Amino acid sequence: MAYLKGSDKSKYVASMFGRISSRYDFLNTLMTAGRHHAWRKIAVDMLLDGFYEGIALDVATGTGDFAIELARSDSVGVVGLDFSSGMISVGQNKILAKGIGHRVSNLVGDAHMLPFADETFACATVGFGVRNFIDLPTAIREIARVLQPGGRIAILEIVRIEKGIFRYLFKPYFKYVTPWIGAVFAGEKEAYTYLPQSVELFLSAREMLELMLEIGMEDVSIKKFALGSVAIVSGRKSRDP
Repeated sequence: MAYLKGSDKSKYVASMFGRISSRYDFLNTLMTAGRHHAWRKIAVDMLLDGFYEGIALDVATGTGDFAIELARSDSVGVVGLDFSSGMISVGQNKILAKGIGHRVSNLVGDAHMLPFADETFACATVGFGVRNFIDLPTAIREIARVLQPGGRIAILEIVRIEKGIFRYLFKPYFKYVTPWIGAVFAGEKEAYTYLPQSVELFLSAREMLELMLEIGMEDVSIKKFALGSVAIVSGRKSRDP
């Protein structure tokens, strides 16, 4: 559960996502009213504003929706990485069904110790994954390490709401309704109890922006959706050595 730390949390989350992998896309679409696809498109448009040619890295790729969106650009190949082999398997089937298997490569790996050389990738994405990282600053530094100078990262995530009346409505909805949806539509109440817990303990969009600035990212910005409960936080790796 959300109180777990370190390797215990990693093992728990990997097992949980393996169990829900076959229903993950359906539940994601149900709980966002299908908007998660539009949010990913916006994030990719932000990354590729200006021209990128090279390889994109999709960390916590899951069932591959961000990787598929990235692969729509003819100038970008994609590497997807996730610690759940079950999620990757579902994503790989989707990628093959769309005929883009030659554009996207997937592997099982740890976001905290990326198996890539420095300055390998032109850009990077993380979709609904950073809440599950054991050490968020370490993982973001790792992503920055493998980015080329000037490369951008876009993080799409459910965030803690700091202001406004919706914060008082969002918490009970997430706490009580989300587990019920998970139980009814996925037969997995435990996994969808973890989801609201992980959001409650996570950062706000402003705090994510501040973290990226502390790590040394530049041109950091926020775009909010769903009454502030979802955000894209993006930044650029400095071109200076």
